[in-house]
Amino acid sequence: MPDKITQLLEDIQAGSYKALARGITIVENEIAGYEELLQSLPNNTTNNVVGITGPPGAGKSTLVSALLQFWTSQNKKVAVIAVDPSSPFNYGALLGDRIRMNEFYNNENVYIRSLASRGALGGLSKKIIEITDVVRQGMFDIILVETVGVGQSEVEIAGLADCTIVTLVPEAGDEIQTLKAGIMEIADIFIINKADRDAADALYANLRIMAHERANGDKDTPVLKTIATKKDGIEEAATAIESHLNNSERATTKRVQLLTEKCWHLIQSARMKDIDKQGLKQEISNTLDQQGFNIYLLAKKFS
Repeated sequence: MPDKITQLLEDIQAGSYKALARGITIVENEIAGYEELLQSLPNNTTNNVVGITGPPGAGKSTLVSALLQFWTSQNKKVAVIAVDPSSPFNYGALLGDRIRMNEFYNNENVYIRSLASRGALGGLSKKIIEITDVVRQGMFDIILVETVGVGQSEVEIAGLADCTIVTLVPEAGDEIQTLKAGIMEIADIFIINKADRDAADALYANLRIMAHERANGDKDTPVLKTIATKKDGIEEAATAIESHLNNSERATTKRVQLLTEKCWHLIQSARMKDIDKQGLKQEISNTLDQQGFNIYLLAKKFS
């Protein structure tokens, strides 16, 4: 098994998409050898992870497609990890993002993989950290991670990405105050998509004020406008992303933060490993109608 894993990793690093797909499947489904693969990953990758998050309807997938078109026109290699919502009953992904990005199917500079969220909170997949690290072994310049878009719990993306983009639409203007305490705090860049709609200017002004208030002496968080369907503002967005990624002082500071968050989640996952959700569901089903049922006492049995 170790020889096969070593060969698989070498093939991924050589740019084989077939090997990469196999590696992701092994890790996502915890197939024999997945731990050996993860523990063999070197820590010398130079590619960057860009997270794109925001509420449903913000046009995240369209923005990703527009960025893909821009970067591939510059002959850059880009991987996209699109986390799709999944049924809480069978954990199957809708895989809508791959359908929307079908123009890149045959582009040798693009690799797209959809993952099911499988009930994970935070708009991400349960194995997103590990899978992203496997993808980083490939010969990509940039890795885009698009979240489900479930609201403020998506702050987990900030623990994964070197640059986090929060995408909003003009209609979100009335929600700014409720978003402020959560998802708004994680943005390295704000993007107002569908900026040709009414209220775009008002949202832009509000975000600029918020970005200035949270700066605390640092440089204000960039606020940009795009119309992704028309590719308007995409070059400016790509430039802002690359500028953020090239800020070495900020990158060093964030790297420690990212690795801390990643290690924290990995430890949590390891300690939860022996707890089966379906088994927990059966336990609740069996005891729910019993006198004295208490969810906290039940939880204590598993802790």
